[in-house]
Amino acid sequence: MLIFRENKDGAVKLAHAAEAVREFFCRNDYTGKRLLLIIPDNTRSGPIGEVFQMIFDCVGEKAAAIDILVALGTHQPMPEDQICRRLAITSEQRNSRYKKVKFFNHEWEKPETFTTIGRITADEIGEISNGLFHEEVEVAINKLIYDYDEFFILGPVFPHEVVGFSGGHKYIFPGIAGEQIINFFHWLGAVVTNPLINGNEWTPTRKVVERAASFITLPRKLFAIVAVEDRLKGVYIGDVEETWERAARLSEKVHIVYKDKPYHTILGLAPEMYDDIWTAGKVMYKLEPVVADGGTLIIYAPHITEVSYTHGKHLDRIGYHTRDYFLNRMDRFKDTPRGVIAHSTHVKGIGTFIDGVEKPRVNVVLATGIPKDRCDKINLGYMNPDEIDVADYKNREDKGILVVHHAGELLHRLADGSIPTIPQK
Repeated sequence: MLIFRENKDGAVKLAHAAEAVREFFCRNDYTGKRLLLIIPDNTRSGPIGEVFQMIFDCVGEKAAAIDILVALGTHQPMPEDQICRRLAITSEQRNSRYKKVKFFNHEWEKPETFTTIGRITADEIGEISNGLFHEEVEVAINKLIYDYDEFFILGPVFPHEVVGFSGGHKYIFPGIAGEQIINFFHWLGAVVTNPLINGNEWTPTRKVVERAASFITLPRKLFAIVAVEDRLKGVYIGDVEETWERAARLSEKVHIVYKDKPYHTILGLAPEMYDDIWTAGKVMYKLEPVVADGGTLIIYAPHITEVSYTHGKHLDRIGYHTRDYFLNRMDRFKDTPRGVIAHSTHVKGIGTFIDGVEKPRVNVVLATGIPKDRCDKINLGYMNPDEIDVADYKNREDKGILVVHHAGELLHRLADGSIPTIPQK
């Protein structure tokens, strides 16, 4: 069963989305059921709150419970007022209409959060990764879901640097998953590299996510959203894998921008929903394919003052480097989570490390509230954001300069299909 409304050329009205939600609940009776709704944090755009309210309107009075779990992965927890904003509800509504709804953050730092539900064998990993890895991976998830009869996943689908397209079971892995599988598949994605992963559906990392999800026996449904910023393009409801695939096909049409040539300078304006480089790194992930060899990518975010609120100590120690800087001497970084190393390589981009000399393909520069000495320490470039006039960069594409507003969600590719790859010796 798949219920959907979509429009790649225009917008889908919220009234049409509400029709789809009502149709789903007309076909499925959840009277007396305990339901858990898994949602993303505020680093994902789209009308999450509006769709939550549609769901609540249909089942809130019938279900025994309908609670919220924020799929943080390893992001920082959201206080209640931020969760309310995520759900587009006021404090007054929180204390009246939505009073019985419980809010939970995924407490990823607490071992007691998790239960192990299975293990992906080393042979399976070898097959999935095309021989890149051969190790057993423990699959652990937040045991809170087992307090409920069923769970719903509500979130957007768009191109993603680690799995190809976000959404679906990715809100479980890494959204509410244990450390080992998070670190494993992030590093797998980094080894394959962002240009080869981003915007492709059935990547090795997506296959890891779906294999891990096969261990979950609890019933679940996906409410997938495809939106450009907050403009809804499609809503899809149904079984998770089929629903995600359909949403990803629309995402491919509306979330990928094609350019005729690469640019020597790109100014990516990060939205305020990214509050550190851990999240604002998406500016690089989505623009790396259209930066010319030797070009400069500027992450412009004056509001950002922190590298990572959860992993900053690790990143201050290891810095930002290309994949090959780490790859052949991982024993030196055994005390650093591989997910952190993966983030480091994704922000730095592809490049070489030959005879002790690192040569990134792209010069990544931070124009943020992070001071120059810290940028130097973490091996990224620095520009004073106060000295940047965005207007100076606009309307200069013919000169090889590109400005991207709300950077971080729309993937940019070259129209000829070429992608940057790691140079050979």
